[in-house]
Amino acid sequence: MKIKWFFLSMVITIATVLAGCEPVMVLDPKGPQAERQAHDILLSIGIMAFVIIVVFVLLVYMLVKYRASKMPEDYEPPHIEGNPWVEAICIGIPILIVGYLSVVSVQSNYIVESAPQGYEEQEPLVIYASSSDWKWHFSYPEEDIETVNYLYIPTDRPLEFRLYSYGPITSFWIPQLGGQKYAMADMITTLHLAADEQGELMGRNANFSGKGFAENRFSVNAVSPKDFEEWVDEVKETAQPLTEEKFEEILEPGHLGQMTFTGTHLGFAPPPEHNHGSDDTEKGHEDHEDEHSEHEGHTEHNNH
Repeated sequence: MKIKWFFLSMVITIATVLAGCEPVMVLDPKGPQAERQAHDILLSIGIMAFVIIVVFVLLVYMLVKYRASKMPEDYEPPHIEGNPWVEAICIGIPILIVGYLSVVSVQSNYIVESAPQGYEEQEPLVIYASSSDWKWHFSYPEEDIETVNYLYIPTDRPLEFRLYSYGPITSFWIPQLGGQKYAMADMITTLHLAADEQGELMGRNANFSGKGFAENRFSVNAVSPKDFEEWVDEVKETAQPLTEEKFEEILEPGHLGQMTFTGTHLGFAPPPEHNHGSDDTEKGHEDHEDEHSEHEGHTEHNNH
């Protein structure tokens, strides 16, 4: 009786504790890429749970059916060579599961690496996301503004992040929008995302990069397209221009709060030219050159 009440109290305690937990961010998607990945995670969990339940049911059945009993001292168990059906099931089912998950993984990889579903015909908002010890720099070449440690993004528009690093390898990750991707010093990696819902999200560096790694985070504000345009206008009216001296100061190792500037560092500190992960590498190079030409034009105009 005591054992029964012990297990009952354990179940109630566990249920109470879990009821107060926040939802896992990767299972609370806010965009098509993250939704696909959440689907794959739940699919894997479901398959593994089914396998575990079946195994434990069979274990209990075997323990009960073939438990030790009082047999004569001269009893000898029958000699069994094996059962082909059991062997086929034990080998075949794992092969089928691995094969199925492999096909799903390959399909999902192509989906999340391309433009988000439903946004294929729209022009993406290009954002250069670069990391340094231990902060994130976000350059908006179309809007000619730059932020540090926070992002403003419009909903219902594809996003194309071009990632690189001014220090060690880092990993750009917004769990509720999609999977992580590495940012490296000598190349650009491209990550396609989109936000379907408005709200404040969390982003971070998911790759250990030194003693300041734990605080290497940034906030993501997903707003309506109208609010995004208003934010851009406000930044252009109120923010200070980003100079080369100021950028070099920001690159120094350490933690900083959120910062906003007009202009970007792409003109005087251009990103690496090698592009990896884009659907059209040559197009990426052309866009990159056009952005620099536009930025240089802005710089010359401001100097005059």
